[in-house]
Amino acid sequence: IAGLTTLLVALAVAVFVYGMPAGKAVMSASQGAVYGLLPIGWIIITSVFLYKMTIKSGQFNIIRSSVLSLTEDRRLQALLVAFSFGAFLEGAAGFGAPVAISAALLVGLGFNPLYAAGICLIANTAPVAFGAVGIPIIAMEGPTGIAAMEISKMVGRQLPFLSAFIPLYLILIMTGWKRSLEVMPAILVSGLSFAITQYFSSNFLGPELPDILSALVSLFALAIFLKFWKPKTIFRFASEETAAAVEPLDDSVEVEKRYTKWQIFHAWSPFLLLTLFITIWGMNPIKPALSGHYEGDNMLLSGINEIGKLLTFQIEVPSLHNEIIGSNGLPIAAFFKIELLGAAGTAILLAAIVTKFIAHISTKVFFNTFAEAMKELAKPILMISSVVAFAYVTNASGMSTTLGMTL
Repeated sequence: IAGLTTLLVALAVAVFVYGMPAGKAVMSASQGAVYGLLPIGWIIITSVFLYKMTIKSGQFNIIRSSVLSLTEDRRLQALLVAFSFGAFLEGAAGFGAPVAISAALLVGLGFNPLYAAGICLIANTAPVAFGAVGIPIIAMEGPTGIAAMEISKMVGRQLPFLSAFIPLYLILIMTGWKRSLEVMPAILVSGLSFAITQYFSSNFLGPELPDILSALVSLFALAIFLKFWKPKTIFRFASEETAAAVEPLDDSVEVEKRYTKWQIFHAWSPFLLLTLFITIWGMNPIKPALSGHYEGDNMLLSGINEIGKLLTFQIEVPSLHNEIIGSNGLPIAAFFKIELLGAAGTAILLAAIVTKFIAHISTKVFFNTFAEAMKELAKPILMISSVVAFAYVTNASGMSTTLGMTL
């Protein structure tokens, strides 16, 4: 309701206040809605689909147990899942994946859904500047003329200060200052290991890997640290304490169950596959080949390039393409750009397909699970498309320019 209402208000302001022809306003909204569906909506659908498959196959119980085996403390679980694993997903998939998957993991561990989403959004502050495989940094090279490596270095000299602080801020929001002090050693290990790795990787390796490397170093550093250190008190939510006082936990045996290293690796494999495929999808010269823009002479990449061309569509937006004059006095191109093979969501879908065989999921369950994910996400995807459509209308009509010039 909020998304659709905002879009309608934006359309009304564009037409009646800014004098934008109604047809152009509607077409700019449609351009934004398509972008909201692909790539953003597609990433979220496939990410949630992959997560639901781990539940159907029983792998999520092992993932849950592997986290619980490190700690039952909700504060430390937030650091491990929302901060470290969320950053890992930000670097691997970007867009909605970090919050969609890490929040779902926290919900599976017993967190309130809305609370989990909020925590994951705050935790995502640390890695989000580098985004999926450094795309935000790399994208800035074109319009600014500054080398991506130089932008990466500058971000990597500022952001680590914030990254080191975010774990403390996260726990402060959850529990307050006194209970944050109880886990300060873990907070320092999590934040500093992340920040230091982020600095070195962004300054010496480039923008593609800071999130993934920082997240892995932070995750493993905290996991190893927790083998030797435990907080004096275990923090749980008030609702859990009340439930425990009324009735003992029935699943205590399940929580204490020990899995082999192979079982744990097997359970985490869908997310490792996700990272592998996303990393491949973001690599040069594979990335341009997937979109049909490869110009080399490698036979394999040339073959992929031909498929990429067939599955990439760039259609002029009717009555909008080259119909609006930009601030530089030149007409602005407007396309419906649809990359089916090159989309990050397609890489995640392939990870889900491989997971089907690894986890021995039947074809019927596979398709039923995908249908469930589509049904559950219908309204969220409509909201996302509405909000992106609203953004396109404000840009095309001149509202964004007005706000920018005013400020």
